[in-house]
Amino acid sequence: MQTFTIKINERSKAGIALKKMLEILETQPGVQIVEEDRSPYNPEFVEKITAARKEKGGKIVTSENLWQNIK
Repeated sequence: MQTFTIKINERSKAGIALKKMLEILETQPGVQIVEEDRSPYNPEFVEKITAARKEKGGKIVTSENLWQNIK
């Protein structure tokens, strides 16, 4: 059995058509669709960033004002 990884833009015409075709093929024996939505980021890192955004009193620094905030 072979595994293929395909990234589909679900908003494009080709992406919509390919997704529909894959859904039809999945009903056939010997075809299995495995969805993996893996983030390139470490889950612990993402958790820390999410928690930091929820904290009160934090300061958001943009790339435009980064150098002014470094003291």
